[in-house]
Amino acid sequence: MAVPKRKHSKSRRDMNRNAHWKLSLPGISACPKCGAMRLSHRACKACGFYNDRQVVEAK
Repeated sequence: MAVPKRKHSKSRRDMNRNAHWKLSLPGISACPKCGAMRLSHRACKACGFYNDRQVVEAK
């Protein structure tokens, strides 16, 4: 069974743990119909369009 040869410092251990908790930005793009920013693969909140069709009644 594999065993570490040397002890990792607390700093190095914490740096390894830190890399797993980074958050990524959501995929935000401009709506082709109205130009408002929206999440990818979702209907636009401003105009209610998705894939050139109105799927939600806009306010």
